[in-house]
Amino acid sequence: MWVRVGGGMEHVPDHRRHGPADRDFAPPGGPWEPLVLNGRLVGWAERAGLRPARQALEIGQRLVDEQREHLLARLGHKLRSAVLALQESARQAAFGRPELLEGVFEQAQEVARRAAALEAAAIVPKDIARGVVLGAVLNLALPSAIKRLPSEAAVVGSEPVLVEALTRIREWKSGDSLHVAAEPVGSWWKLSFMTSGEPKPLALPELGEPLVRLIVDTQLGGWLDASDGDQPAIYLPAYHPR
Repeated sequence: MWVRVGGGMEHVPDHRRHGPADRDFAPPGGPWEPLVLNGRLVGWAERAGLRPARQALEIGQRLVDEQREHLLARLGHKLRSAVLALQESARQAAFGRPELLEGVFEQAQEVARRAAALEAAAIVPKDIARGVVLGAVLNLALPSAIKRLPSEAAVVGSEPVLVEALTRIREWKSGDSLHVAAEPVGSWWKLSFMTSGEPKPLALPELGEPLVRLIVDTQLGGWLDASDGDQPAIYLPAYHPR
């Protein structure tokens, strides 16, 4: 069975990923029949029906919860470690080690970065999803990126969360320059990201793909395709004005 996780599919039990979630993009290894509840695709199975559809919905939600809890636990652990290191450096600087003051400032910045990442993973968006023009939000989140996208490109989502996701991608794939291209794929817009030059390694791996995936998949209802590590892509539900 394939179950829907955000805007993509995950295979049970081996956790292979496939996306985006669309009746026109059946997972490999079929034939599969679509599982639909209230008009929404929730999975694929060898045989369709109400019972497997409900089962797919329950499993998909459990996987979302497990992924969020795992990332929150990892980020929480890293934040506590950074706070302890900051406290120890501040104590030593206050008792005869003034040369550590410069390091204290850098450690405080690291604590702030880790706290912001924890907040980004934990937050539950309260904004109502609406149409967001991709060009405008890309100019806001990635002002220096080289962009190639149609003027009519628009997606359904929360603008603040979308800005957060794009900002995290910029940090994850920071290099000499970032190229962004958008193209329609079925009922989705595909955003591809390509970096020239060698990306700088992140201090915390959790701030890269794991955090971006959580934001895109579960907060934006999209799908992160990181199968090509040098050129990740995200799929976001297309907005069609009435």
